[in-house]
Amino acid sequence: MRAILDIVLIALDLYVWLLIASAILSWLIAFNVVNTRNQFVASVAEFLYRITEPVLGPIRSFLPNLGGLDISPVILILLIMLIQRVISYYIYPNVF
Repeated sequence: MRAILDIVLIALDLYVWLLIASAILSWLIAFNVVNTRNQFVASVAEFLYRITEPVLGPIRSFLPNLGGLDISPVILILLIMLIQRVISYYIYPNVF
């Protein structure tokens, strides 16, 4: 059972890094540092969008309009950190 919890914790860590990569890539695209006409950049952006948008979409609909400032990745990262702490401190020690 601990192996499954370890896999869940690793998957949550990986998802946090994908959220950070998605946010950084969106900034780079917005400031015209990278061009989406490049096929590699477009495919990476599409992959990150498809991975993160199903979770970020409901959070964005719940948040009020902040005038172009998107804090949904920050809120999701905080929620993931909370889930990781609950698993590490309360669930993991009680599993044999």
